[in-house]
Amino acid sequence: MLDAIDRRILAILQADARTANAEIARQVGLVPSAVLERIRRLEKQGVIQGYTARLAPKAVGLGLAAFVAVRTQERSEVMEVVRQFAKLPEVLEVHYVAGEDCILLKVRAADTEDLSRLLRERFGKIRGIVSTRSTVVLESIKETSELPIKEQE
Repeated sequence: MLDAIDRRILAILQADARTANAEIARQVGLVPSAVLERIRRLEKQGVIQGYTARLAPKAVGLGLAAFVAVRTQERSEVMEVVRQFAKLPEVLEVHYVAGEDCILLKVRAADTEDLSRLLRERFGKIRGIVSTRSTVVLESIKETSELPIKEQE
């Protein structure tokens, strides 16, 4: 169970994971050692799953984002197809979904030519795929992995 202080610590870390323990302690009204203890507990419990740097996609040559809906032959094959997609570095998100399509992917590529190559050469080698339908992102208005941390009610 997360208390109000845990939730505040999580919100601070989501905004900037490089925030010093002393600064977090000041913001939540604890001593730094107590904050460190709480963070370690949250890591051990799997609430905090890791720390990453957010990169500018264009700066690393991956300016094109697309969503790809995938249909498979058999529903029984879906999880194997999902595992194959999860291995590809260009695939940022893999979701098993309800509806006509079985899988929804978020991918990054350099440009439309690179996306086409990804679909043909990488996705084309995955057995069990019946069809793919791609939606190219023209502009991203909001893109975040931050979860809304609400105070306990």
